Amino acid sequence: MGPAARILAETHGVDLARVTGTGPRGNVTKEDVQAVVDQGGGKGPAPAAKPAAGAPSAPQRAPGEREERVKMSRLRARIAERLVEVQHTAAILTTFNEVDMGEVMAVRGRYKEAFREKYGMPIGFMSFFTKACIEALKAFPAVNAELDGDEVVYKHYYDIGVAVGTERGLVVPVVRDADRRSFIEVELEIARLAGLARDNKLTMGDLTGGTFTISNGGIYGSMLSTPIINPPQVAILGMHNIVKRAVVVGDEIKVRPMMYLALSYDHRIIDGREAVQFLLRVKECIEDPARILLEI
Repeated sequence: MGPAARILAETHGVDLARVTGTGPRGNVTKEDVQAVVDQGGGKGPAPAAKPAAGAPSAPQRAPGEREERVKMSRLRARIAERLVEVQHTAAILTTFNEVDMGEVMAVRGRYKEAFREKYGMPIGFMSFFTKACIEALKAFPAVNAELDGDEVVYKHYYDIGVAVGTERGLVVPVVRDADRRSFIEVELEIARLAGLARDNKLTMGDLTGGTFTISNGGIYGSMLSTPIINPPQVAILGMHNIVKRAVVVGDEIKVRPMMYLALSYDHRIIDGREAVQFLLRVKECIEDPARILLEI
């Protein structure tokens, strides 16, 4: 007897001893059991088990209490549309590296009070990474390019998108001509755009035309991620949280503040070698911030 026949018999209370099998060697088939059920030979489905006396019943929920439906905002819907689009149209790969944040943190520590006194805010990490990425983009122009049909459009300007999380979703305001701005000007512009984002006052002009994007998941505690490219750009850098880890420095093991970096890129126009070397250039600039100021 097959399992299907046995289950059907148990479901409808059919006594298998009284079923005439028509299968090979007289085996009872599912069809044999179904014929008995159709003729009323079953006892019907087994009754549901009754709860034990005194057992507490499950609390009753009001309709709609278990679920809630909320229509997506126009911003969230547009973000979703663009993210799905880039997944279907680009050959996305991600490469990783790690960077020692000790030197940058030392610079911030030395000048944070003077900077706050003069500008009314602390020094952030994003300005360091913006300047470091510009140096890397100059060395590897394909990462700052755009694919238009069968043509690669190389950009000779550096409009850096800075991803900012808001209550309405993730937005990416753009620091225009970041290469022509001083370190302080980049820092102030990032702070201005972040303030506009939080107050929902960004314009379409603030959000369009970037050539490269930096996203910082570290502010939410992310250790590692694979950021998604912001089309029509071909690459995005993901920053993450800073964690003290034991690393080898020279011939010694030391505890250093380390951050993982991730570069997602469109493999159609960026080779793996370029992606790896791009990240290495960013790493060099962050671990030796003087390179950013001297542009070397």
